[in-house]
Amino acid sequence: MTILVDMRVLLQPVRWVGEVALGTLSTIGGVGLLITGAGKSAKRGLVTGRGRKLGWSNLWAQMVRVGVKAIGIVSLVVFCIGAILTLQIAPILEDFGVVEEVARIIGIAMTRELGPLVGAIVLTGYAGAAIAAELGTMEVSEEIEAMRTHAIDPVRFLVLPRVVATTVMTTCLAVVADVMGIVGGMLVGRYVLGLSIQRYIGDTLLAITLLDFGTGLVKAAVFGAIISGLACYMGLSVRGGAMGVGRNTTLTVVYTIVALIFVDLLFTATFFFLGV
Repeated sequence: MTILVDMRVLLQPVRWVGEVALGTLSTIGGVGLLITGAGKSAKRGLVTGRGRKLGWSNLWAQMVRVGVKAIGIVSLVVFCIGAILTLQIAPILEDFGVVEEVARIIGIAMTRELGPLVGAIVLTGYAGAAIAAELGTMEVSEEIEAMRTHAIDPVRFLVLPRVVATTVMTTCLAVVADVMGIVGGMLVGRYVLGLSIQRYIGDTLLAITLLDFGTGLVKAAVFGAIISGLACYMGLSVRGGAMGVGRNTTLTVVYTIVALIFVDLLFTATFFFLGV
């Protein structure tokens, strides 16, 4: 009996790892199928001409909610990060007598990495949680089932507009984040480090290439699809009433941030080994 109990205790970590792995794979597969279904819905409506009602008014409303209304908070956060990063690296650069290189560092860091990533993380809390809660409430109140009963595809009318809007607006917000991060670094450089604004802008433009800017936008588009795909999947997977809505909304934020950082690592490693 003692040996049996000990074996159960020893196998608990293995069981936990297995459950986490299966849950992760299930979530990834579910999100992938949901995004694929949204893509097929878009193709049927736009290419083949079937199914005219693609929810265009809903699409514009989602773009305003996800993108336009998030400009302020994204700008504030990335501006502060640009200023903080400048203050952190300036003493190190001063030790080597190259403090003017701060413009190049901030410019590349923002366009390639921090602008898209930080903007997406902020958007996760701002829009991802709202999408999950909204769809979760509709699932609990059986509105989704009512749509299916009336032969209305929830993926086309609910998921597709949110995925498209979040993907497009995350890319646009990445541009805003790039600019605001550089502006934050520039103001610190001017009023704290005594650098010329004209030279700061010139050094930034010389440092940033079209490839730097493009890789950041590619990341942002993928981040947007991840945010909306996970939020919609978690929202449509809600079970257990109001408690389930709250639980899945919280998990949406956690899962999305982890997914964004992991995917960003994959992008960065790929670009590094390709020499991009």
